[in-house]
Order: sequence, then structure tokens, then C-alpha cells
Amino acid sequence: MKKILSIGLLTAVALSGCNSIESDNSQTINSKSDIQAAYNTINANQLAEHVKVLASDEFEGRAPSTKGEQLTLDYLTNNLTKLGFKPGNGDSFLQAVPMVSLEASPEMILTIGSQAKGDKTYQYGKDMVMGSSRITELSELNHSELVFVGYGINAPEYNWNDYQGIDVKGKTVVILVNDPGYASQDPALFTGNAMTYYGRWTYKYEEASRQGAAGAIIIHETAPASYGWSVVANSWSGPQFGFDRDDLNKDRVAVEGWINAEVAAELFDNAGLNFKQAKEMAAKGSYHVEMGDLTASVTVKNTVKKSTSYNFIATLPGRTVSDEHILYSAHWDHLGKNTGLEGDQIYNGAVDNATGTAALIEIAKAFASLPVKPERSITIIAVTAEEQGLLGSKYYAANPVIPANKTVANINMDALGVNGRSSDVSVYGLGQSELDNYLTVAVKKQGRTIAGDPRPAAGIYYRSDHFAFANIGIPALYAKSGKTPVDEATRLLREQLDPKLAKCYHNLCDEFTEEWDLSGAVEDIQAFFEVGYELSSANIWPKWSEKSEFSRK
Repeated sequence: MKKILSIGLLTAVALSGCNSIESDNSQTINSKSDIQAAYNTINANQLAEHVKVLASDEFEGRAPSTKGEQLTLDYLTNNLTKLGFKPGNGDSFLQAVPMVSLEASPEMILTIGSQAKGDKTYQYGKDMVMGSSRITELSELNHSELVFVGYGINAPEYNWNDYQGIDVKGKTVVILVNDPGYASQDPALFTGNAMTYYGRWTYKYEEASRQGAAGAIIIHETAPASYGWSVVANSWSGPQFGFDRDDLNKDRVAVEGWINAEVAAELFDNAGLNFKQAKEMAAKGSYHVEMGDLTASVTVKNTVKKSTSYNFIATLPGRTVSDEHILYSAHWDHLGKNTGLEGDQIYNGAVDNATGTAALIEIAKAFASLPVKPERSITIIAVTAEEQGLLGSKYYAANPVIPANKTVANINMDALGVNGRSSDVSVYGLGQSELDNYLTVAVKKQGRTIAGDPRPAAGIYYRSDHFAFANIGIPALYAKSGKTPVDEATRLLREQLDPKLAKCYHNLCDEFTEEWDLSGAVEDIQAFFEVGYELSSANIWPKWSEKSEFSRK
């Protein structure tokens, strides 16, 4: 289990080990007033203007390989060019990411067969969402036996294997979301309430494929998933993007999907099992059980389209050590549009992630305004297809334009706060690396303190693009304004605004509104600027903590 540094110790280490922009840094040539002026260029009005453009209906939800992508890439190119940033991939701002779009026809029915109970059918969107990652026009399950495999985890380091002693080849595994630590709330089990990568849906499909299953069905429950059924229905319907592979993803299960908790309870009942009791058993140790005579049948008809999407990369060359880079990231993509809907069809993605993409421009503006450029290079990367499983950042990590050992750190921005200022800053993965120390100093100047992950069960550290960079050894920071409002007016604003924001995650209503208060986002971006500026000194290489699962390769 990871040990998290106490806030007091973290702050003490930070104050002794880092410089702030107010410190006497002998390597700094810019004056304190110059640096402060750059810091102050980051402002709410311009941030809002960028968000309004990126989240406008004209950009059609910024889905990969659409008109919205081209408009987004053009907008980034124009803005970064004006700021003096150079193409970050040779003579190009773009890194091609070969992709394939698989759009499953919603005209499908999941049939659960039983000789004893008869057949039961379930509807797409309402009861289930099914699809396939195989690059083919037709994938199906035909009377595939159902097996409940608990959390679907094979983790030797935790002495846990839900597949031990069972052969699931040709069968369809039914899996719980999240991991046993969340269910048990036992801090000694996995990482307790904090989700590990084993709790992520991506892992569960990957492991089911490695085990040779024909299908993999995850049971959705709102609390352990950390999002409602509407997120599943909206996010896993429509075009689903993946990498264009020569093997056509034949090593993946034929069908992967979700069922809601009500359907799951009915399945367990028809199998002669008790859903609640099965979950309790699954949280106690490695667990699986045959689901009676139940079988799954479904036909997934895919529309297959191959295309190329792009990561955007721009660099402000360093003054003395240009081959070493501070990497700021955000994903530019969202869910696009659904022409099958009546009325509003566009998932504008204003919070997620026009805010982070706009923040990249504001960060670039601040660095560009410095009279003397940083010693190291500052690189901005806006990645594609985050919403499809971090595809753009994964592709970059597998094909890095900048070698990992020349990338000092990654600072990632995703879904910034739009509900005013906080007196604290939530650091996802607090204690993972020394980057926390630099952020502690930066936010202390603002009168704020560092807090840990407010939703550890959601596994946020594994759900945005910094995870791909961390996986190749680059220390990665992901943080945003915390949960404690700075004053009474902000508390009242959040009472009104936060329920709307929660409802709009991955929904049509994620649009810019004048109700927003971007002052907290501005403070976050300013703090990220300061962290990057400190790291731009040529003698700093932040380290991972000894207990982190990541390390420099």
C-alpha cells in the first residue's frame, strides 16, 4: 500500500527544497516583477473567451476525425503561433494518430437464455450498452455461458486472482466495477477506498481478453463507478475510437459492454444466486461462480471507419537547455454530436475539456510574455481521444516526440473548476512525486493549502492523460481547486451550481454559462505556471516517491 506524506511534512519538504517565484533564485534572469507580470497575464476574461469558442456549437463537440477536430487544431495553431511557439514535432504542430472508429448499431438486443427460466431480452441504452473493440463489421456472442468473476482482477502483488481455477475460454464474464478495497473499505486491501488501476473498466476488458473470454460485461453501479448510468449510455454509444492495428484487435473479447444494476440483480436471481451476497463474497477474496445455465447472445453490427486524428504539440524553445522540456498537457477532444437525438445534438464539452485546452493557451501566453525565455523548453501538448481511453496520450507515450528522459515533468489540466475560488487544492495521487512540493509552495503564495484526492474511490489519477506519461516514467502532476470555498458567496454559488455541473458530466448540458466563476481556475493555472517556471531551471529533476508504482525508465 502506498504511504501518503502528511501535509505538514510535504509543506516542510517543499519549503526547504524548492524556490517560489518570490525566492532569490540565482539562476533566474527575469526580475521578480517580470515573472509576476507574466503570472498576471493569466486572466478569467480571456480564459472564458477561449472556452466559448472551443465549446461552441460550431465546433460540434470536438470529436476526433471530424470538422470539430480541424477547427480545434486550427484554433490552437493560430493562437500558439501568435505567441511565438514553434512546431513541436519537427516542422509540424501535429502528431498523426492512426485510428479506427467503430460505431455499433443501436438496433441490438441482449438475450439472456435459460432452459429453466426461458429467454429474457434487454434493450440498448436503457438496460445495457454493448460494443466491440475488434475491427470488424460483425461481432457476436451466441449462447455464451455466463460466469461471475467478482472484480475480474488478476493481481499477484495483492495475492488476488478472480480467474484462478476456472477456464473462461469462450464464455462471457460478468464483472463488478471498481476494486475490493472500495467495497470493503479495508485500508489493507489493495489501497482501501482509493481505486487502483485494477478497478478501471479498461483493465477489466484487457484482463478478460487475456483470459480468453468471448465476452466481458461490467455491472454498473453509480457509487463504485463514480458516475451515473447516463454517462455509460452517452459515452459508450456512438463512434468509439481505437488504434488502427494490423491484428484488427482479434485478441480482444468479441463483445464488451455494460449492464445496469437492476438487470444484474435479475440475472443473479435467474441464476439462483443472490446479487448482494455475491458482491460480499467477491470483496473478501478471489472469487468466481458459474451463473447456472444462463447464456448471453447479442449481435454487434459495426460501422468501421479508418481515419487519422492528431495530437497538437507546440514548443517555446529553451534559452540554454532546449532539449529538456516541461510538458503541459490537456485533451482537446470530447464526445462530438449524436444526430439521432431530437433537439440539441451536441456534446459541447465546455468543462470537459474546453477549460483545460483553453488553459494551455493561457499558460503559453504567460511564458511567451517573459522578457527572458526559460532555460528549458516549454512544450504544450493537446492530445486527442482521451474520452476513448486516453488514446492520444497513450500513442504519444508509445511514440514520444521528446524522449522521456528529456521530459522533466508533466502538468496535466482536465476539467478545471468553474465554481469559484477554493482555500485548498486537491492533488490527485498526492505523495506520488516531488512535484507536490513545488505545487505546495506555489499555492501557499496564494494563501491556499494542499489537500488530497477528494474522491479516492473514483481512481481519478488513472483516468486522465497524465497517467500515460507517468507510465513511461515522467513525473506527472494532476490537481485542481479543492472542495473548501474561499468565502460565503462562493459557498452559496456552489449550492446552486454544483448539482448542475454533476448532472452535465458527459451530457448535452456541459455548455459555457455566465453562471460560471473562473477565478479558481485562474488561480490553478497561475500555480501551474509557477511550478513550470521553477522546473525550467536546468538543475532540477523531480523524483517519484519511493512508494510510487512509477519510476523513471
